[in-house]
Amino acid sequence: MNITDVRVRKVAKEGKMKAVVSVTIDDEFVVHDIKVIEGEKGLFIAMPSRKATDGEYRDIAHPINSVTRDRIQKIILEKYEEVMAEEPEELAE
Repeated sequence: MNITDVRVRKVAKEGKMKAVVSVTIDDEFVVHDIKVIEGEKGLFIAMPSRKATDGEYRDIAHPINSVTRDRIQKIILEKYEEVMAEEPEELAE
């Protein structure tokens, strides 16, 4: 599995959610609505989820193992940091 594209949409309002991300896998499959969240220990990702009838949120798409989750998170957070580093240049223009 190769992540072939990462698109970051920054969240304008203040809060813990910093961005919403879409990833393309092998140029064939897209997962939308992955969230970049600022937690107590730093940034992490939250997979797309839906509120169940019991009020709990359940992931609707997610990696099967922690190695894959870590790999996806690393790629997403690197792209997020890259986008955030470009932001001051955009404001200066």
